Amino acid sequence: MAENGVLGFFDNPQSLLEAARKVRLNYPDFEAFTPYPVHGLDEIQGLRRSALPFVTFSAGLTGCVLGFLFQYWTSVVDWPLNVGGKPLNSWPAFVPVMFELTILFAGVSTVFGMFWMNKLPCKQKAWDPSLTCDQFALWIETANVREVQDILKKLGAQRVSHVHAQNWFEP
Repeated sequence: MAENGVLGFFDNPQSLLEAARKVRLNYPDFEAFTPYPVHGLDEIQGLRRSALPFVTFSAGLTGCVLGFLFQYWTSVVDWPLNVGGKPLNSWPAFVPVMFELTILFAGVSTVFGMFWMNKLPCKQKAWDPSLTCDQFALWIETANVREVQDILKKLGAQRVSHVHAQNWFEP
């Protein structure tokens, strides 16, 4: 994240969306902060679809396959037991463990994938305590602070502030 930028606060999601459309023309790389999801904001920002569903699916599939392979190896290769004349590879008996490992792998990888993709934990101090509580805001990284402050004021920002990002570990 940049060291310097401008943070503009808006009253409602409609004014934020309109400002974001206009800001996108000159500053394509900006962030929006909202207390709840605002429909259409991700398209305006040009955000791609998240890769998290693919992480979840691939980890779930891995868990399912590993569950089957472990039980197959145990039942057929390592310790074959003939129980009631059933075949050694009785895969319907493997389904509960395969299901549980699918859920386990998918759930754990989703949590870690979410943390990794969201770059958490964040080491920067919060700019404003009300930022995601009840305020709508646009953050624009820039070295030309005055120009961006004027643009945001013209777009209807109720409050505009210059922000210097500070690391949690800095004094």
